Amino acid sequence: MNKEEVLQYINTHSIIEIKAGEERTTFLEIWMVIVNGRVFARSWGLSERSWYYTFLKDPNGQIRCGEKIINIKALIPEDIKELTAEINTAYLTKYNTARNLKYSKGIIQEKHVEKTMEFIISD
Repeated sequence: MNKEEVLQYINTHSIIEIKAGEERTTFLEIWMVIVNGRVFARSWGLSERSWYYTFLKDPNGQIRCGEKIINIKALIPEDIKELTAEINTAYLTKYNTARNLKYSKGIIQEKHVEKTMEFIISD
């Protein structure tokens, strides 16, 4: 699966599985969005045992796209302030069903915006 196929998968699936760090053995389901060909996610739970904090300690991880597992590196984007509005819009656009709206409106709040991470797809 090449990068374009991964981006297409993320764009067309609401739940993406992620494994943070090299010590974890299981995948967790989270929301991801694409902005300018880049992959972003925000922590919902904000727990210190979350995928977000695991990636701060160990940036290596994986995402699962269907049957394919793709290696990723997680980082805090340097241009996050410039991208926040676009990422917010991407969340509100992608997760716009009645069931998701409460959460998509929540994830664009400052406490979640502060926990934005970018995933770099490894070749």
